[in-house]
Amino acid sequence: MNRIVFFLLFLLTACSAGLQPAASIKLNDLQPLPTPALEVVPLRVAVAAVISPKGTVESYAPLLDYLGQKLNRPVELVQRRTYLEVNDLIERGEVDLAFVCTSAYIVGYDDFGMELLTAPQVKGETIYHADLIVPVNSPASDMADLKGTVFAFTDPISLTGRAYPTALVQQLGSTPETFFSRTFFTYSHDEAIYAVANGLADGASVDSLVFEYALSRDPSLSQKVKVIHQSPPFGIPPVVVNPNLRPQVKADLQALLLEMDNDPAGQTALSGIGIERFVTIDDNAYASARLLIQEVPLPALP
Repeated sequence: MNRIVFFLLFLLTACSAGLQPAASIKLNDLQPLPTPALEVVPLRVAVAAVISPKGTVESYAPLLDYLGQKLNRPVELVQRRTYLEVNDLIERGEVDLAFVCTSAYIVGYDDFGMELLTAPQVKGETIYHADLIVPVNSPASDMADLKGTVFAFTDPISLTGRAYPTALVQQLGSTPETFFSRTFFTYSHDEAIYAVANGLADGASVDSLVFEYALSRDPSLSQKVKVIHQSPPFGIPPVVVNPNLRPQVKADLQALLLEMDNDPAGQTALSGIGIERFVTIDDNAYASARLLIQEVPLPALP
């Protein structure tokens, strides 16, 4: 019996020894918990190499700054050398928004459902052309006169910079490989313009909008390069997104672009890339470009 009493006394003593006084809480002196810092994910924007990387940064910086201010988030410019590399970024969802060329949109639409968001409007229209250019002192007056010369292409899948001039050569019963003495790629339209202006190429076919923009930035080009042929109109290079982009994000980006011309700061940003405003556009606008691409298959690519 004494052993049982002793054991119970031991348990009570041990338990009471482990109890500590409860900490007092002052209800009139409560402090809010610290808010964890949240990392703001940047808006990633790709611009296809229609113009050189340096030219892209200079031209698109005001537009990207405007988007960042309106969205209250940083904007990251993503550039790649070729149109197909930019398409890969869009397909993998590694960019949120992209400015691509017409043929890149058609290829992306067919490959993974690339979606139109908006399109630039220039001089009240959403079209552009291929301008066949030569040095200002060249005797050439059409593509036939460029047989046996050096020709500069822009990108392997460029509509105006490769497909259209290739179609002209095919109409003459030849191929670029046999028609020209040599060809090379510049991977941007402004570089193709300067290749002709500086005597590195005897001819090139370039985006008419880029050509006009280049002349406005460097009027001396008009004394070095001339247009000897212009293509029929094609649907203008659009702004696109990945088809899996969240609908709300897509709607917000589209609304922001469509309203830019109503804002003085937006107008300034638009003028930096030589356009009046962004408008909605339908896939049917690219029907003639699709027909041309069907006639001039893409070259074998790695």
